[in-house]
Amino acid sequence: MSKIAAANNDFSKGNMAENILRLSFPMILAQLVNVLYNIVDRMYLGHMTGNGRLALTGVGVAFPIITIINAFANLCGSGGAPLCSIERGRGEERKAEEIMGNSLTLLILFGILLTAAGYLFKVPLLYLFGASEQTISYANDYMNVYLAGNVFVMLGLGMNPFIESQGFARTGMLTVVIGAFLNLILDPLFIFTFQLGVQGAAVATILSQMVSAAWVLIFLRSKRAILKLRLSDLRLQAALVKRILALGLSGFTMSVTNSLVQIFCNASLQFYGGDLYVGAMTIIYSVREVVQMPMQGFTQGAQPVLGYNYGAGQKKRVKEGIRFITWVTLGYALAVWAVLMLFPQTIVRLFNGEEQLMEVSVLSMRCHFALFFFMAFQYVGQTVFVSLGKAKQAVFFSLFRKALLGVPLILLLPHLWNLGIYGVLIAEPITNVVGGLACYLTMMAVVWRKL
Repeated sequence: MSKIAAANNDFSKGNMAENILRLSFPMILAQLVNVLYNIVDRMYLGHMTGNGRLALTGVGVAFPIITIINAFANLCGSGGAPLCSIERGRGEERKAEEIMGNSLTLLILFGILLTAAGYLFKVPLLYLFGASEQTISYANDYMNVYLAGNVFVMLGLGMNPFIESQGFARTGMLTVVIGAFLNLILDPLFIFTFQLGVQGAAVATILSQMVSAAWVLIFLRSKRAILKLRLSDLRLQAALVKRILALGLSGFTMSVTNSLVQIFCNASLQFYGGDLYVGAMTIIYSVREVVQMPMQGFTQGAQPVLGYNYGAGQKKRVKEGIRFITWVTLGYALAVWAVLMLFPQTIVRLFNGEEQLMEVSVLSMRCHFALFFFMAFQYVGQTVFVSLGKAKQAVFFSLFRKALLGVPLILLLPHLWNLGIYGVLIAEPITNVVGGLACYLTMMAVVWRKL
């Protein structure tokens, strides 16, 4: 069965656009559904009677910690899975299985270490990330539960790319759909019926992620998988670990720098505007997750196809794939930008209907997403670097947009021309333009010419 699957998932044959779309559509659906894990929590919490806005803000303050946890899952998943695709393209399936086994071991080790560190430092970190005396209890209650299931979260997120990299996009989609569907059912049960509030939201998320992790591991041990998890491959090999972490640093850096920007942004908003602006930014981050996920799903779906053809020496097909994902990603980003600019009130109302929060959120959203469509260039450039194993470039541009541009702008702009809160808000569109174009143009100069 695995030999038949391998023949069917030979990406060096057939139309490049069709191969990319075949993997991308399930990935896009999976990524959109994945957003429900956290977004549904925030929607339910935002509509809690009496303290909905504070609960929503508290969970928003906790989000940078969750983003950092996800970053370590991406470190192993986005590092190991593209390498597996390249080795499959070269016909080295045993080497690909060793990479997958080493990635699983790394995920477990990181999960245990992050859980311990989280319990030790979560309260000072939450205050640092923008919590106030009114919101710290909600943030702390959520993280107490979330950290208990942290290892399962990392296994589900980190190992699912190994299903997708083998061409089983629908199975990878089901990993996320199953968990998100459970979360959708369990959220109101634990939040309202059992009256657990933010802790109930965290319990629902963790239970759902446990089921997703079990689904992934069972599939990768089954006869259907082309590459199988083997106990003998779990022993860490220094050379493989180095390759996984080097390539995974791109996705890791992007997640960590996103978290870093959120931290500085929340802290600055707390200083200049208080809980109201932090709550508004929680809504904006939630919306950004939703609108970025299709781009992320589409470009991630393209990675196995680009990597396989690159490993097989099909350079013309790689160029064809790059051209295709550029136009599709840019077209989507422009359409989403138009919707965000025209209908911000409708979007904010999904999370909370308070008039004061609505006014602040609409203004903040229009500033934050003013030049959103330039993000398309960042996604395409990063995707090409990762797919072709160009670790150094991928890591640099992950750092460049957020750490080297975003954070300094958040700290500097409020002091220029008395911009204050507006300085914090306009930092994002500036980084989208400069970071996105720098990444894409460098990819064209460094990669496209050689292809």
